[in-house]
Amino acid sequence: MIIKIKHESHYALEVAARRAVQYLRLTPRNDRNQRVLHWSVTGPESLKQWTDGFGNIVHIATENAEHHDLKIIVEGEIETKDTAGVLKLDDGLPPIMFLRETPLTEVSPELEAFSQNYTNIREEQGDISFLHELMNGLANEITYVSGVSDVTSNAADVFESKKGVCQDFAHLYIAACRVHNVPCRYISGYITNGIGEPASHAWAEAYIHNFGWISMDPSNRQSATESYVRLAIGYDYSCAAPIIGVRTGGYGEKLNIDVQVSQKQE
Repeated sequence: MIIKIKHESHYALEVAARRAVQYLRLTPRNDRNQRVLHWSVTGPESLKQWTDGFGNIVHIATENAEHHDLKIIVEGEIETKDTAGVLKLDDGLPPIMFLRETPLTEVSPELEAFSQNYTNIREEQGDISFLHELMNGLANEITYVSGVSDVTSNAADVFESKKGVCQDFAHLYIAACRVHNVPCRYISGYITNGIGEPASHAWAEAYIHNFGWISMDPSNRQSATESYVRLAIGYDYSCAAPIIGVRTGGYGEKLNIDVQVSQKQE
């Protein structure tokens, strides 16, 4: 499948900022499951590319002049293939590093007890069935509701409220896997269809020995298909957020985001 993407972010300020620096994880990389046909990044006066510790392609966007508006536009085409959710990637990262707990993937006693309910399934039916049953269990437990959480909401809080969005489902899945000593990581990217915010999406990948990374999307109750494009990986949202930044001065920000993702017609 060939997927066309255009992602525009427009920041408008009532009072001008003197300087702004943003980290953009908005460039997909080539791997065995997707191939970048072409991709462009347009932003402030200075764009410097580097690769972070997770192998994500990052652009540092710097605007040193006073400004009321800031626009970032990425667009391109990606060729993907369906691997039934199994990603045999050789990214050089030891899976054990993704057992690390972070503030966003905190495990509460209630979440730990919930996850332990799936111990017998893993022992009797194996790792793959365990991953799918855990995904379905979380999807039954948590309701997708926009606007009830934010980027600081952690897994423990979301499990208590029983409401969240795709990034919350991903954090919950990561935390629940860690209870069973299963490495799991956060993925940001795009999807051509599914629930939640149009096009932009987040899911998780769990590591199973002799299989590789298994992509699990609890907010859509499925493994990733060729409809998914991977942008960045990390321990949680803070490591894989598409855009994070700081500015000097300025206030009254209004952010408008327009994301268009579609399958290219042959």
